[in-house]
Amino acid sequence: MAQTLAEKMHQLDFDDEVTGLIYGHLFRQGEPPQRLTSQRVCQAYQTLPPGEGFIWLHLNLNHAAAEKWLRNHFAISDFFFDEIRHGSHTTRIERQGDDLFAVLNDVIFHPKENNPETATLWLYCCSGLVVTVRHKPLRLIERLLGRLGPLQLASSTELLAHLLEEQEEVLEQVVRQANHYVDTIEDRLLSNHVKRNRTELGRMRRMLLRFQRLLAPEPAALFRLLNRPPNWLSREVVQDLRQFTEEFTVVLNDLASLTERIRLLQEEIGAKQMEQNNRTLYTLTVITVLALPINIVAGFFGMNVGGIPLASNHHGFILLVLLVGSFTLIAGYLAFRRRDDG
Repeated sequence: MAQTLAEKMHQLDFDDEVTGLIYGHLFRQGEPPQRLTSQRVCQAYQTLPPGEGFIWLHLNLNHAAAEKWLRNHFAISDFFFDEIRHGSHTTRIERQGDDLFAVLNDVIFHPKENNPETATLWLYCCSGLVVTVRHKPLRLIERLLGRLGPLQLASSTELLAHLLEEQEEVLEQVVRQANHYVDTIEDRLLSNHVKRNRTELGRMRRMLLRFQRLLAPEPAALFRLLNRPPNWLSREVVQDLRQFTEEFTVVLNDLASLTERIRLLQEEIGAKQMEQNNRTLYTLTVITVLALPINIVAGFFGMNVGGIPLASNHHGFILLVLLVGSFTLIAGYLAFRRRDDG
């Protein structure tokens, strides 16, 4: 039985490719993508005429030779390697000179788990080359590989645009699953599991805020790219990036609305729990007040002094029971009537 992606993300994956190359594809306009080995990729990169296609390299950074192989055979900026080692893992796309740099993330979201699996993809894009590297497998790459043939990609930026669409789909799935989970909690809000609901909502809210920081692209870098795109970036791709920005804004608004909904549910559960605590405290206070006359009378009649009333009356005990019982009933009626009126 094939391993699931969640299981693969827990282990380091190595294959026979000593360069760390997982996928190497050559794209030419009007032709299906051609998968190449590391040696054939280097030859194709050196002989590919400008503007007649591009090469996509997807590498596994767990191979020690992957970074060295990229440096020796491809003209890639040092900024890309510095970002892999020391850069932020939050999603973003920005311009570096005449090239594009992007960070994408994938998550395997399970509402009942505290630590969801995450994986980061670093991307370098220029007119004839796209390089993507990662440490753990990503679903967005696997989904894109299954659609390479029908997509008929003509430029490196089209591949980048499709990867950004996959990134948006990841966040949409998170929002969709979280919405369903919050619906379930809201349905059982009137049950007796208030403490459990409140804990799960707090954990869900923290996870969504983390996903928002991780998956949402940095707006400043994206706007700078849209306002000053590289010269080799076509207008169609710029328009696709603008559309991606608008769609991502809609998803982020849905995520913000869901977070606000969770906050309101937390406040409602907190108010309900506080009301229940107040009722319990009021009941205990009333019981204490009702027991006060009995304790006072018992204290007086328990004194070993002379002059205790009704001491020689044969019906003294019954009279005291009736007196204390009547006072208790009247005090209880007034107390619970005041609670019902409130």
